[in-house]
Amino acid sequence: MTESEKKASPVSDVGAWAMNVISSVGIIMANKQLMSANGYSFTFATTLTGFHFAVTALVGFVSNSTGYTSAKHVPLWELLWFSVVANMSITGMNLSLMLNSVGFYQISKLSMIPVVCVMEWILHNKRYSKEVKVSVVVVVIGVGVCTVTDVKVNAKGFICASVAVLATSLQQISIGSLQKKYSIGAFELLSKTAPIQAISLLVLGPFIDYYLSGNLISSYMKNISSGAVIFILISCSLAVFCNISQYLCIGRFSAVSFQVLGHMKTVCVLTLGWLLFDSELTFKNIAGMLVAVAGMVIYSWAVEVEKAAAKSLPHSKHSLTEEELNLLKDGLEKGPIRDVEFGGDK
Repeated sequence: MTESEKKASPVSDVGAWAMNVISSVGIIMANKQLMSANGYSFTFATTLTGFHFAVTALVGFVSNSTGYTSAKHVPLWELLWFSVVANMSITGMNLSLMLNSVGFYQISKLSMIPVVCVMEWILHNKRYSKEVKVSVVVVVIGVGVCTVTDVKVNAKGFICASVAVLATSLQQISIGSLQKKYSIGAFELLSKTAPIQAISLLVLGPFIDYYLSGNLISSYMKNISSGAVIFILISCSLAVFCNISQYLCIGRFSAVSFQVLGHMKTVCVLTLGWLLFDSELTFKNIAGMLVAVAGMVIYSWAVEVEKAAAKSLPHSKHSLTEEELNLLKDGLEKGPIRDVEFGGDK
């Protein structure tokens, strides 16, 4: 790696995170206007997600057709398996939000951080330092303080939340592992999975949304306003950047980092809700946000400490140098090699 590449890498990392935070917060704000009763009352969240992946798939198709990106091979069964898990995550989250209180829904989202840690330990034997564990706890406490209010649990809601948490955690871990396994870029992988998710969500989405809201999307589309169309297009456009940046972030870092630093979006949403939508911002919210941000700073520092420690460890040699190969060749030509362990000639 050249010196310029080394300098550019942190900049591109920050760019990936910035793209994810800005697009995620933007899409939440757009969807709030689109779906709220004071906005355009578009209550079809699962179908809207299908629209998101359809536009993302279209962008991927154009990119591959023009040669901007190359299409690498990933087995179809792995793409199908990943898409099923991803769709279970989306559907589970929507059902969890409908069946549970907002407080329990937020708790289930917070539980993804420890769940991802445990799953990475089970699947990839990944271990975490004491500093990382402490920072994760601080982030969870901070976000919990500023978001969790009433907590009511019911059997159906608990099952849906559990499925959603497990599926989302597995999906995020799989994004990173698939990129490494097939040496495929973030956008290339997304362009392969997006069409499958788009088709399945556009087929199943209207039925799921009817169960969740009791409204038919076909009836809504008959009298759709130009304002609703504009916000759907804005939401879909932001979703392309959101999806790409999610794959980029997890591919460059890890699912745990994505979850921990991703809670910065929660802080941004609360702040923008207060600025733009006159949402209440209490001392409890502010204190929780400060604790959460402190936890994110500690986490970033702890990860850098881990990287520095890993670089300082001596690495075992897996290949011989040219000089060692020549010495070995000379030894073979000049005489028998002594077996050090047994002391005999080979």
